[in-house]
Parts: sequence; structure tokens; C-alpha cells
Amino acid sequence: MKLSEILKHIEGEILGDDIEILALNSLKNAKANELTYCDGEKNAKFIAQTKAGAIILNKKFAQNAPKNANLIICENPHLAFAILSKIFSKPLFNTESKPAIIAPTAKIMPNTHIGSNAIIGQNSLIMHGAFIGENVKIGKNCIIYPNVVIYNDTIIGDECIIHANAVIGSDGFGYAHTKLGEHVKIYHNGNVVLEDFVEIGACSTIDRGVFESTIIKRGTKIDNLVQIGHNSELGEGCIIVSQTGLAGSTKLGRNVVMGGQSGSAGHVKVGDFAQIAARGGVSKDLEGSKNYAGAYPIMELGEFFKFQAKIMRFFKKK
Repeated sequence: MKLSEILKHIEGEILGDDIEILALNSLKNAKANELTYCDGEKNAKFIAQTKAGAIILNKKFAQNAPKNANLIICENPHLAFAILSKIFSKPLFNTESKPAIIAPTAKIMPNTHIGSNAIIGQNSLIMHGAFIGENVKIGKNCIIYPNVVIYNDTIIGDECIIHANAVIGSDGFGYAHTKLGEHVKIYHNGNVVLEDFVEIGACSTIDRGVFESTIIKRGTKIDNLVQIGHNSELGEGCIIVSQTGLAGSTKLGRNVVMGGQSGSAGHVKVGDFAQIAARGGVSKDLEGSKNYAGAYPIMELGEFFKFQAKIMRFFKKK
């Protein structure tokens, strides 16, 4: 739709041409026929380099925009984007169904659903009650246990195992908020990518990206009851233990270990071969090849033990 039509759904003012928009995308990846937005200081540095056809932003960031850029000036760009994310969201089911491509050696057990245009690779096994959405690709020698739900557009590599009741590709937990405190859902149009030799435990969930992919890299193993937020990236060979929760856009390097009930804030990075002890809370970027513990603040393991010893001595004196 044209920018003038978009203004029927959100409050704002157009500066520039009334161009036609085909989709929403991020500041870094948007194309000339796509609309993007900037929601604050954190992303303002990306405005000048964007190739987007139009940008939704607050008036104070208009000076950061490329020369002759088409802008929609509004008070709350994040809310405007949330409203538009529903309008530009992908349909849950395509009107034109295409047959799934199932390898002759794949085994599909009764009471499963295989969506339009899905691909199931050689020797893969899909057990009872599994739901495979549209355009899902599953590689060779995979095992999908009962009642697994794999949302549309998910890509799964070879030799992957997904245990019962896991959910791959659900929307991330993202909302914008009105002045009255109402919560407006952000629709997620990205997907999830599991590379080869990934294993996902029972009842774990991995959310799709907003625009791009949530990525679980080769050889990573995820325990039961783990939550991976949207746009996160887990490096090769990570170990994620039960009841861990990673907020959106967390980035783990290769062979990171996260102990039981540990977690991360959003937009943090953990370096290669770092280890987070049980119940550790990652609230900032952490260097690789070190061990960490503590909920808040998290610290290197040696410092954590010294800290605990000092606390114990203090209480003994009392």
C-alpha cells in the first residue's frame, strides 16, 4: 500500500513522496520498496545507511535520515510499527495449496499434518500428532517426536532430533504499548533455522524472528523446558540446560554452556566457550573462555566464590 494509505492506520505526517510499500523490514536490511522504523537512540546509528524506501521515526531523529529520504514522522514509531506488522503479516495458510515433497524413505506416522509445500528428507521420521507447517524444510535422518509443532517457513537441517511437545517457530513475545497501557501485538514474519545435528528437548520453544531468522547452529543441544527468544543466535556446539530462558536477540558464541535455570537479558553477547553456572543471569556482554556465576550482578566464578565467602563471614560475625 502507499504511504498515504498507511496513514489511515497510524498517526503521522509524510515527508517526501507517496511511494508504494510491499513489506516491512529492519533498518539494516530494508530495500527500496520496504518500510522500516527507528524506535530510539539504540538504533539511530543505522538510519543514515538504510536503503529503505521509507522510514517511520520520531521528529528528533529526522536529521539522521539519508538525504531525500521518504519519512513518516510520528510520536511513537514502535507502536506504529506494531500496528502495521499485522497488516503486512504473512497469511497463516496460502490459498493455493502445493503438495508436500516427501522422500520415498521418509516415514510419516498416522495423525500427522504436513503443510503445503513442505519438504521431508530421506529417512526422516515424523511421529503421531506432529504438525508440520507450510514451506517447512526437514533434512535427512531427522526424528520428530509426537505432538511437535513446527510453524511455517522453519528450516531444519540433517540429523536433527526434536522431542515431544516442542514448538519451533512461534511468534516472539513482542508488544508495543499505548498511552492507556494497552498492549499491541508485534507480528513476526521471520523464521527459525536449525542447522545439522541439533537436538531440541521436550516442551522447549524457539521463537521466530521479527524480520529475519532465529538461528540454532550445528551441533547445539537444547534440554527440556528451554525458551529461546526471537532473533537469537546460538553458535555451534552450545549446551543449554533445562529451564534456561534467553531473551530476544541474545547471541551465544560457539560451545557456550548455560546451566539450569540460567537466563539472559535481550541483546547481549556471550563469547566462545564461556560457561554460565546454574541460575546465572547474563545482564551484559561476557568474554569467552571464562566461567561465570551469580544472578545479579553476574561475575567470574572465582570472584563469585570469594563474594559468597565474605557474605558467610559477615553473618557468622553477627
